[in-house]
Amino acid sequence: MFSQLLLSATYLPPVSYFHAIYQHDLPVVLDQYEHYPKQTYRTRAKIATASGILELFVPIVHGRKEHVAMKDIRINYDHDWQRLHWQSIQTAYRSSAYFEFYEDEFEAFYKKKYEFLFDYNLSQLELILKLLKVKRNISFTDSYEKVPSGMLDYRGLIHPKKPSVFEISKPYYQVFNDRTGFIPELSIIDLIFNQGPQSKSYL
Repeated sequence: MFSQLLLSATYLPPVSYFHAIYQHDLPVVLDQYEHYPKQTYRTRAKIATASGILELFVPIVHGRKEHVAMKDIRINYDHDWQRLHWQSIQTAYRSSAYFEFYEDEFEAFYKKKYEFLFDYNLSQLELILKLLKVKRNISFTDSYEKVPSGMLDYRGLIHPKKPSVFEISKPYYQVFNDRTGFIPELSIIDLIFNQGPQSKSYL
């Protein structure tokens, strides 16, 4: 039996991330000591546009050390990626049914500058759980364990290059359905902006 759900702190996490949280009624533990891995959801999110999937990347400061704990990864503000991300999100979801209801709360993440990626992703997670009305205690690891005991480990399962852990039973309405068809495993904001208060029932 597992007593906790172990996850990575990710940027505007995909729907499957919240499916895992919702389906497993366990306290959430975020791994702050894992070595930062490249090409994962920790710095990228997928949204739907008229042309299909658009990936948004949070740039990070690359140091000389190859293995850096997730909690120590700093966000790079050398170029104005926040403005570009927010413009892309507005363009993609301005006409969605619930964008205006949540717009101000998400825009705040593109006005405030967070020093550390972990803190940025954590703040988003806390907001999204609140909007989904999913109550979970969140705690953090105090060391890195490759095979943690007593924890259901999803750190490597939710990955852009792996099949989704969420076997979606039915599509929900998306803004560009008529052009692209249903696109699964997008950022949770796609579900929230399109389904609003009904988002939780989809999980």
